[in-house]
Amino acid sequence: MDLRIGFYICHCGINIAYKVDVREVAAYIHNLPGVVVSKDYQFMCSDPGQDMIIQDIQDLGLNRIVVASCSPRMHERTFQNACRRAGLNPYLLQMTCVREHCSWVTEDPSRATNKAKHLAAAAVSRVRRQAKLYPRQERVHPDILVIGGGIAGIQAALEVAGSGHRVHLVEKAPSIGGHMLQLDKTFPTLDCAACISTPKMVSVAQEPNINLLTYSEIQEVKGFVGNYQVTVRRHPRYIDADKCTGCGLCLEKCPTRVPSEFEEGLTTRKAIYRYSPQSVPVTPVIDPENCRHLNGKKCQACAKSCPSDAIDFEQEAQDVTIEAGSIIAATGYDTFDPSEIKQYGYGLFENVYTALQFERLNNAVGPTQGKIELKDGSTPQSVGIIHCVGSRDVRFHEYCSRVCCMYALKYAHLIKDKVGRHVPVYNFYIDLRCFGKGYEEFSRTIQEEGVTLIRGRPAEVTDQACTSGEEGKLIIVCEDTLLGRNLRIPVDMILLCPAMESRADSQEISSLLGLSLGKDGFFLEEHPKLGPMTTATEGVFLGGCCQGPKDIPDTVSHASGAAAKALSLATKGEVSISPTISWIDPDICAGCQICIWLCPFNAISFDARRGVSVVNEALCRGCGSCAAYCPSGAAQIRHFTQKQVFAELEGLLEPVSASPAQSEEQGEEASQA
Repeated sequence: MDLRIGFYICHCGINIAYKVDVREVAAYIHNLPGVVVSKDYQFMCSDPGQDMIIQDIQDLGLNRIVVASCSPRMHERTFQNACRRAGLNPYLLQMTCVREHCSWVTEDPSRATNKAKHLAAAAVSRVRRQAKLYPRQERVHPDILVIGGGIAGIQAALEVAGSGHRVHLVEKAPSIGGHMLQLDKTFPTLDCAACISTPKMVSVAQEPNINLLTYSEIQEVKGFVGNYQVTVRRHPRYIDADKCTGCGLCLEKCPTRVPSEFEEGLTTRKAIYRYSPQSVPVTPVIDPENCRHLNGKKCQACAKSCPSDAIDFEQEAQDVTIEAGSIIAATGYDTFDPSEIKQYGYGLFENVYTALQFERLNNAVGPTQGKIELKDGSTPQSVGIIHCVGSRDVRFHEYCSRVCCMYALKYAHLIKDKVGRHVPVYNFYIDLRCFGKGYEEFSRTIQEEGVTLIRGRPAEVTDQACTSGEEGKLIIVCEDTLLGRNLRIPVDMILLCPAMESRADSQEISSLLGLSLGKDGFFLEEHPKLGPMTTATEGVFLGGCCQGPKDIPDTVSHASGAAAKALSLATKGEVSISPTISWIDPDICAGCQICIWLCPFNAISFDARRGVSVVNEALCRGCGSCAAYCPSGAAQIRHFTQKQVFAELEGLLEPVSASPAQSEEQGEEASQA
């Protein structure tokens, strides 16, 4: 077939053109075999730019298109749709990135231009080998799965259920609510956190379109966009939820006490317990690790005291299969363990608390009924609050956790309000980042209350007194970078503001859902600006802090966006499945079966009759693991075949003519030599 290639390079405003001589690149590519037209334009992704491509395809009979612009992650679909509108198969398009890979990272303009020529020539060489591919249409299951029952998961589930679609909400803990359930007040309005979250939790429990699965975990995810089969393991509560009335008599009789996770270890709970005072569902759960009866000892105090005979020690874990068209990951975050920063004394000194511990101290249903007090029961007469514990620190997490400044200021207000305006409160900060609606006004109000702000990261916390007035105190040693002075601040209580970090099971969840993790450990979105809820795995969306640190308003907004994305897929009723998946050439396959155990999606099986491996196209996601390891080369990826990849490499390595400026530079170097 006679190849008629059209080449188009974008100025991208000045993003590309300020380093790359786009006209020179277009002129060079025009001379390559098969190139019929070669043009540059200010914004190729704009309507006029796309119309230019469409018109040339129709007028010049182009059957291959190459676009040199920004990342294909951003605009490949844009140009594929333009080709489709012109009647050209979209997989006969090849994009090459001359912005992120060239103009943005190459300082010398002549070298940038030369590199762009190489990249463009490689794309032209590759597109000659590309073939027509056709996506297949599949129906979309109307149900949606939400993983995680914090405020993000709750919001997403309610949004989906409100549209009339059924949603399955899976939560690992015995109750939904997440970290927000532990909070006392929320900044900047100082609303009661429970007053905001509890009605939403109750709405989840009462919503007929929500199938609530607490104390449950995802075990396996099969299928593809529109048709996922998810195996969920429901851990035994050892309590019959249909019989339990929630009277609480069983909790009173249990003799075992262990540290309470919900109360951040500040008090204890029983072996049979409710996760929190506002637990949804209200049914208690028996901790099998600490229950005397389940560990072979004689007890059963809870069973003897239960008036409804709801205790069932014979319960076992159950695996249930859920079918869903899309999945929303709303798994939340963990908090950084400040004991890793030993100089701050957490775990060493009694009156050093984390942020969540202080939230529980200040809460009316917390271990001290809302009284702010030291471990000996006395009232603190001075408090130090240390920001950025584990955040903005190259040793731990370089990123800003976004909420620490604001809740640290909130703590200062609560201490002044509850303990007394006379109590000195010191905030040790790097920078105050009050970015949200009403946040700056809140910060100004706190400063007017007499809170002392010291700019500088403390060096250490010690109990070694050096001067009078430091006896029996914790001393914060720091530098005030505004004053340029070293300080020793004696206080009774220290509050640490630890970083928000990705959950400990993020790697496990990412493997199940086929997601990537960023260098910060959070799930990686498709695009940080244009696709913050979507992922590289079609049909899987992100909601809330699993994508990165957020405050409550941003978390709720992000979760609502994820719900909208999932609903847009569900309402279509069908979805196009990408054809860029694996295939195995039966004439080459040696039957070694290496690809079978390599495939993370169980998409490959062995045909014993023919002695070859076979790809299940419904399950394959085109990750390429099989093609990379296949010793015979039988396994390949459509649209990324060996011929196409090697053609691109050959085009990349072809010598190109240097720009006039570079030729002059090389001539001067030769004369000097």
